[in-house]
Amino acid sequence: MKFLDTAKVYIRSGDGGAGCVSFRREKFLEFGGPDGGDGGKGGDVWAECVDGLNTLIDYRYQQHFKAKTGEHGMGRNRAGAKSPDIVLKVPTGTEILDEDGETIIADLTVVGQRVLLAKGGNGGFGNAYFKTSANQAPRRANPGLEGEEKWIWLRLKLIADAGLVGLPNAGKSTFLATVTSAKPKIADYPFTTLVPGLGVVRIDAREFVLADIPGLIEGAHDGMGLGDRFLAHVERNRVLLHLVDGTQDDVAMAYKIIRRELKAYSPELAKKPEIVALSKADALSEEERAAKLATLKKAARKTPILLSSAARENVDQVCRALMRAIDTGRADELEEASGEDTGWRP
Repeated sequence: MKFLDTAKVYIRSGDGGAGCVSFRREKFLEFGGPDGGDGGKGGDVWAECVDGLNTLIDYRYQQHFKAKTGEHGMGRNRAGAKSPDIVLKVPTGTEILDEDGETIIADLTVVGQRVLLAKGGNGGFGNAYFKTSANQAPRRANPGLEGEEKWIWLRLKLIADAGLVGLPNAGKSTFLATVTSAKPKIADYPFTTLVPGLGVVRIDAREFVLADIPGLIEGAHDGMGLGDRFLAHVERNRVLLHLVDGTQDDVAMAYKIIRRELKAYSPELAKKPEIVALSKADALSEEERAAKLATLKKAARKTPILLSSAARENVDQVCRALMRAIDTGRADELEEASGEDTGWRP
């Protein structure tokens, strides 16, 4: 299945059905009075978060969604039926934005969550509604109200506990393939990963979801390379795993490039907890390991973890560090939600 994380769609709710002008006419009943029924309500347009989807690819092939008009009223006081609603099914983590691409209408993060995007028009009143003591035979009925129409943007942000960031060919996909059952494409050239990937990491009888995005390059926040399209997918992560390729000449510069891009894209993203790892350690000599670890520690102002996904060196240590950071993030979220200190820390 192809991956698509942004789609623009047109929606229109249904018009209300028209009221009916009708009079009761039966044998031996010459003046039966008005019996025109009301029109039915037009169909609504909803968005619903469903399980089993991880892409918006369906909206590449269908961009227009129009609900039907409600049925018109009929004689004998028969009201028109309501038109069926239209439901846009979207994956978990989908943001719905107005046509300007900035105003957020809804953020669907829980399976089963629904939001009304366009309300159908109410049906018109039939002439039976307008009968009064002064006007026993009204010949008036209302047309149904028009529905709403608009263009909206659907933007998917994958929901994962931890996210992988780094320059192209830093070993992110190799790490994902090592610690999960995901099977990303792995090769020794930049931009092997073209779409985000998800995997479930199992460590010490516990699990968390890890997201891998295409590598970032300098200027990514301004549209350079591929990563700018996918930085949104790590906005929801509780912790970032920053992989720095140990075979590069200047590991400090490689680290700083990514940090600048994260901060330029979103200051909040740059504030997320970060675990730094010097990857591809199996390709380094003992002297190179010590020198590059010291250089990276000075640039990151924290002790990096020496990592080799191919040799599984310190892989479990990195996973446990991610799990601890995720637990801390969850505790902080609970504390913020409850407004008090839970007293629990991992």
